[in-house]
Amino acid sequence: MVKKWKVTFPAPTGLEERFAYIYLPDSYHYDYNKRYPVLYMFDGHNVFFNCDATYGKCWGMKEYMDYTQTQMIIAAVECNHSPDNGRLKEYSPFDFKDPHIGEVEGLGETTMEWLVNVFKNEIDQNYRTLPDRSNTFIAGSSMGGLMSLYAILKYNHVFSGAAALSPSIWTNTRKINQLIEDSRLHPQTTIYMDYGSREISFHPIMQRQFAKVTSLLMEKKVFINSRIVPNGDHCEACWEKQIPFFMETLLYEGYR
Repeated sequence: MVKKWKVTFPAPTGLEERFAYIYLPDSYHYDYNKRYPVLYMFDGHNVFFNCDATYGKCWGMKEYMDYTQTQMIIAAVECNHSPDNGRLKEYSPFDFKDPHIGEVEGLGETTMEWLVNVFKNEIDQNYRTLPDRSNTFIAGSSMGGLMSLYAILKYNHVFSGAAALSPSIWTNTRKINQLIEDSRLHPQTTIYMDYGSREISFHPIMQRQFAKVTSLLMEKKVFINSRIVPNGDHCEACWEKQIPFFMETLLYEGYR
């Protein structure tokens, strides 16, 4: 079951209403003593329903969760759709400049502060969650993938695992790499990161930066699964195919 409602978010364009989504396993409705881990996801409009998805194709997370009977809640929030780079601002931890986009002010910290201190609290108060770090995860793709990586590094006390699919780690390589180097991570931290073989050449530095980030994370001695997806593209249809890979990584030997 997926419920949908509106939340108020301190967006770059001002206080903005947008849709939030929550997936509840079937067992939630009859096993009233059971509590569940939570996966938070970016770009909530693309997670569950084709009719809400930006390009008419969602990830299909509901179908995967129902089919596998994974005992987990998924909570997701729609992104900012402002044509003035609203999503990029909201999902970038750092300022960056791109010749095709221009200058982008990174407001990702504001986004994460709201997600951790407001949205997560609301989810924990209204649903039977397991709110501790070991049962809290985060995932996203593209700029949402960058934000997932940022979240596990900057808010490691909140999240124990992150899935960063096609993360936009090209945006500000110096600050991203420095953040990893400066982070003090719990040894029980799991990170899944991938990039499609067909998209790796989108940015000239991408292949080198993907290897660099992977290497820096390995030096932190966390559990990491880093993949180049054969024939992978930058789209929801491709990210849907990666669901079994990142879910098995985050939930290895648990929550079934």
